[in-house]
Amino acid sequence: MEEQTGNQLQPQENGLSTHEDKIVEKYAAPEEEGEKQMSFLEHLEELRWHIIRSMAAIMVFAVAAFAAKEFVWGFLILGPTEPDFWTFRQFCKIGSLVGSEYFCLEEMPFIIQSRKMTGQFTMHIYSSAVIGLIAAFPYVFFEIWRFISPGLYEQERKLSRGAVFFVSTLFLIGVLFGYFVVTPISVNFLGNYQVDPSILNEFDITSYVGILITLVLACGLLFQLPIVVYFLSKAGIITPSALITYRRHAIVIILIISALVTPPDPVTQLLVTFPLILLYQASILISKWVLRKRMEAEAQES
Repeated sequence: MEEQTGNQLQPQENGLSTHEDKIVEKYAAPEEEGEKQMSFLEHLEELRWHIIRSMAAIMVFAVAAFAAKEFVWGFLILGPTEPDFWTFRQFCKIGSLVGSEYFCLEEMPFIIQSRKMTGQFTMHIYSSAVIGLIAAFPYVFFEIWRFISPGLYEQERKLSRGAVFFVSTLFLIGVLFGYFVVTPISVNFLGNYQVDPSILNEFDITSYVGILITLVLACGLLFQLPIVVYFLSKAGIITPSALITYRRHAIVIILIISALVTPPDPVTQLLVTFPLILLYQASILISKWVLRKRMEAEAQES
C-alpha cells in the first residue's frame, strides 16, 4: 500500500512537483533565471536612453532630408502632382495596351500655393521630421523592442523572433503603397474634381502636405494588421473561428477606418479598403497557422 502510494506521488523539489517545475522553467522570466532585477528608477533610466537613441536617429535622417530640399520637395513630395509621376506613367502604359489614352495625363489642373508667411518654412521642417521618422522607423522599433523583450518570458521571446523585421517590412510596404498608389490617385481625383468650371483649384501647401503625410503614415500603420493578429492569436485572445464569424463586422470597421484616414472621395477609400480586406483574409490564415502550431506543441508535451 505504501509502495503504491509512493508511486502515485510526484517527487517534490522546493515545494513544487516535477511537472510544475518544468512549467516554471519553460515560462521563466529573465529575472528568475539569475539576471539582476532592475529597480523602477533603473527601468526609467534605461527607457530614457532608448528614447534618446531613437530621437537621435530620427534627427539624423530629418537633418539629411532638410538639407536635401531639392530632392525631397522637387522629387518626393511634389512628385505625385506631376503628370510624369511613376504611377501615372504606369497607368498610361496600361491604357495604351488596351488602346485607350484616357489614363495618360498631360497636366494637373491645379496649383499649390502658400498663403502664410511661414507656410513654406513650417512645411519644410514638418516634412523633414516625418521623413526622418519613416526612415528611422526600423531602428526606432528595434530600440522599443530592446526595452520590452527583457521583460518577456523565454517562451514569449521564442514566439516573437523576427518581430522587428516583419513589423518594419510591413510598415515600409504600407508606406510605399500609400505613396505610389493611394496618394497619386487621390491627388488626381481631388485635383480634377470641380463642381463648376468657373471655380479654380488652388490648394494651400499645408493642405496638400497634410493629406500626403496622412495617407502615407495611415497605410504604414494599417498594414500592421497581420502582426497584431499574430500576437493576439499567440496570446489566445482571438481565434480563426472568431475572425471568420465577425468578418462582416470587420469589413464595416475597415470601411469606417478607410473613410477616416482618407480624403472624402470614394476612389481613395476603396483603394485603402481592398488591401485591408486582403490583409484581414491573410490574418485569418496566420491565426489558423498559429492555432495549428499550438495544438502540435500541446500534443507533443502531452
